[in-house]
Amino acid sequence: MPTPSLQSLPHGYRALVIGAAGAIGSALLAHLQADPRCALAVGVGRHTTPSVDLDDEATIAHAAQHFKAQGPWRCIIHAAGMLHGPHGLPEKRLGQLNYAQMEATFRTNTFGPALVLAHFAPLLPKQERSLLAVLSAKVGSIGDNRLGGWYSYRASKAALNMLLKTASIEVARTHPLAVLAALHPGTVRSALSAPFNGAEIGRAPADAAGDLLRVLDGLSAEATGGFYTYNGDPLPW
Repeated sequence: MPTPSLQSLPHGYRALVIGAAGAIGSALLAHLQADPRCALAVGVGRHTTPSVDLDDEATIAHAAQHFKAQGPWRCIIHAAGMLHGPHGLPEKRLGQLNYAQMEATFRTNTFGPALVLAHFAPLLPKQERSLLAVLSAKVGSIGDNRLGGWYSYRASKAALNMLLKTASIEVARTHPLAVLAALHPGTVRSALSAPFNGAEIGRAPADAAGDLLRVLDGLSAEATGGFYTYNGDPLPW
């Protein structure tokens, strides 16, 4: 499969990937850096300079201010997230819910990305096409939930979808050509999916990242605020 190129953006566009240390984030960054139309693609995370720690709003604000001077940025993708952590695996039953795990999941999957939207959306050009995406998940779809379980993860992604949708309405007033989208990458071979047979059933991160970029490239300004799977199909909220 050929390396994706964001043909809908002007030659010389600049791109940011937040959460570039993860499997999908690093693959997105590699694709963008390989795009001859992209003049600069930068990965940001906890261990970069400047750093972005989703638990620390000051780092998010500082990074956005730092990159503002190098803008405008026509493609910004937030690729960080968590499925499980030190407080346990995703909860299968109500009896497994605990405050620490719910808080940690929401801080990484919802609160941090919301602050990324708040601080980084102003870096988009106001009167020209631009793309801002967050990695969501199909299990965050309320309408598609038929199996139950994974309480915190599902809820955190559903909340992220609402934040993205709401932000798209506000951003459209000042950036009418901007496209904000929540994207479902599918099951990808990564540390996040490994405990759930992701190593056996998942796709390569490079393939998933390429699909996501192609979906973004094909979205019109009227499609802003939507929730899309890696093949471009809209997902129910």
